[in-house]
Amino acid sequence: MLKFVAAFTAASLAFVAPAHAAIAVGAKAPLFTTQAAVGGKSFTFILQNALKKGPVVLYFFPAAFTSGCTIEAHEFAEAADQYKKLGATLIGLTAGNVDRIKEFSVQECRNKFPVGVATPATISGYDVTLPQKTGWTNRTSFVIAKNGTIAYVLSEPSPEGHVSGTMAAVKALAKKG
Repeated sequence: MLKFVAAFTAASLAFVAPAHAAIAVGAKAPLFTTQAAVGGKSFTFILQNALKKGPVVLYFFPAAFTSGCTIEAHEFAEAADQYKKLGATLIGLTAGNVDRIKEFSVQECRNKFPVGVATPATISGYDVTLPQKTGWTNRTSFVIAKNGTIAYVLSEPSPEGHVSGTMAAVKALAKKG
């Protein structure tokens, strides 16, 4: 798969994504409100409110309780405290197996961060449709800066690299102040 890579500079963050990737670095992130769960408890997640606190790490995954998505959730759970220390909010969104989000938030996200429903409008806005399964999301991670612009994107089917890439981007934002 063809990838474009831009190096970290003082003025910009790294960007790694296939040519078909979601919205680009520098674009305004589409705002959304969705039903989510953390620790098995439902709540309404509002991106605009989260951005008032700092950057948001938003990752889309195909479906709850699938092998790659479970691996990715475990990796994000292990890093959740570090994101929080850096002032970032972490949330995962999916359109697959949404009836099991509460359970997934406990078992696989380990009560560390929320997971929510990726609505058709959100999937379209972020351009994260999974080509093989209509209505589901592909595996794409974003870091959205506090000002609402996309600072980092990684669209890659493997869960590998999503945590390290988003963490590096959040650290770079923290250095910029």
